[in-house]
Amino acid sequence: MDSLSITQLLDADDYYNSTIELYDRVVKLSNYGSNLTELSEPQKVLYFVENFEVEINNGGFNQFYWNSVGNYTAETYESLKLIKAFKIADIMNVANSVWPNSLIPKDRTERQIIHEKIEEAAESTWEKCDFEFYKYPDNIVKLLWNYIQLNKAAFE
Repeated sequence: MDSLSITQLLDADDYYNSTIELYDRVVKLSNYGSNLTELSEPQKVLYFVENFEVEINNGGFNQFYWNSVGNYTAETYESLKLIKAFKIADIMNVANSVWPNSLIPKDRTERQIIHEKIEEAAESTWEKCDFEFYKYPDNIVKLLWNYIQLNKAAFE
């Protein structure tokens, strides 16, 4: 799909592969996440939601919070709501609730220090949230695609 233009991707019937290709292009545009200022707000939504899904599928909420994408927990939560993935946003809200005052630090080092302190107590909640996420109560890719279609200009 690399040879397809943005217009061809946005007009494609294969929303799954087109979404993945757009995500790959957004990752490159942001210098692999090190410069999100290069992204439009809709591109950031794609970036946050896809990173969230990858992390949860690879290691659950525990891994999501531990890794650098956890720096964007609040933005990811808001992005899930923007694309109308309300059930998954609710699951994330439960996972977030085990943090002191439900606040997840943006700073990775600070977050990891707290993570180590709460991990044992939080693990059962996070595992339940992982299980609920894996049921895919919202079709994230389809919802992302609908959002992308509503914001086509931001991807062209």
